[in-house]
Amino acid sequence: MKRLMNWIDARFPLTSTWKSQVTEYYAPKNFNFWYFFGSLALLVLVIQIVSGIFLTMNYKPDSALAFNSVEYIMRDVKWGWLIRYIHSTGASMFFVVVYLHMFRGIIYGSYKKPRELIWIFGMLIFLVLMAEAFMGYLLPWGQMSYWGAQVIISLFGAIPVVGGAISTWIRGDFVVSDATLNRFFAFHVIALPLILLGLVVAHLVALHEVGSNNPDGIEIKEHLDPETGIPLDGIPFHPYYTIKDLVGVVAFLFIFSAIVFFAPTFGGHFLEANNFLPANPMKTPPTIEPVWYFTPYYAILRAVPNKLVGVILMGLSVVIYFFVPWLDRSPVKSVRYRGVIYKTALTLFVISFLALGFLGTCPPTPTYVMITRFFGTLYFGFFLLMPWYTRIDKTKPVPERVTNR
Repeated sequence: MKRLMNWIDARFPLTSTWKSQVTEYYAPKNFNFWYFFGSLALLVLVIQIVSGIFLTMNYKPDSALAFNSVEYIMRDVKWGWLIRYIHSTGASMFFVVVYLHMFRGIIYGSYKKPRELIWIFGMLIFLVLMAEAFMGYLLPWGQMSYWGAQVIISLFGAIPVVGGAISTWIRGDFVVSDATLNRFFAFHVIALPLILLGLVVAHLVALHEVGSNNPDGIEIKEHLDPETGIPLDGIPFHPYYTIKDLVGVVAFLFIFSAIVFFAPTFGGHFLEANNFLPANPMKTPPTIEPVWYFTPYYAILRAVPNKLVGVILMGLSVVIYFFVPWLDRSPVKSVRYRGVIYKTALTLFVISFLALGFLGTCPPTPTYVMITRFFGTLYFGFFLLMPWYTRIDKTKPVPERVTNR
């Protein structure tokens, strides 16, 4: 075996890469449970790719056959129902994990210098993931799939002058049709997964270049052992954090399996009832709403009377995350050492995000629209006022070395 490894190492940097990226990559010793979600996101990505491969073996990207092929997978393919539910549950759980991963980055300042590029790569992953989910949502060719795609694509028509041409170009037709299904299938199973994998690799390479952040927001590379050059507050990622991440994986798989086997539709939030009906271009569903992970942005869109302004604000509600590293002017990173102003702003932001997610599922009555505008103002206020309140906020002294809290 040693001779074999020497032969491989002479031709490919296997051992050196393993050492530099895993066994000799020193991470802060005070990681807590918030740091499970990065590895869990990678796990869900693998689950989605593997389950997606098995689904494509029996799926037909044809408007006349797509719905029936999904029914065939559910009813006639051995364990097909399980593969389909794993994939549909995985889509929602992917966003659960990613949202929590993003929240950890916000509370511990993981976007601040020198990790701005890590944050940007992460946000690009989020954008591609949204596109991947949207295009995959059309593939079952159910009622909600069809009309949801019709509504979202029509939003591009709000762009002055070129909006109509862009909408037609995306659909490949004047309405959502077989051409739309085929191009969305190609993007969902080939183009976007390749882009996603490339961004994940870039995200990890950038992370290992500057090192991981920690709950204290202290750079462990500033305190090295004078003899070995190893961070005094660091421990090897393997075996310590690989074992620790296994605990998170086991806990996650318990929850994931419980949903797959006992509540795969999750009360209509993961799989809507209307999507178990074949797409009918002649019959519009009583209500058209996106999947839960898009509802905060959908609520912002509906709260604005002007369609173009609503589309701009909806896009800005996602794009604004890219600018957080430069909007935050606080001298400290972690929420542990920030003052009451930032903690209050962060609490209001979380409340507003959850409220917008709920309001996105409600009918757009005048009362709900007014409430949405209130929480939308809080949502944008968290970002737009950040340069001001992070500058004046009183902070606590940051310890020189990481703590074990």
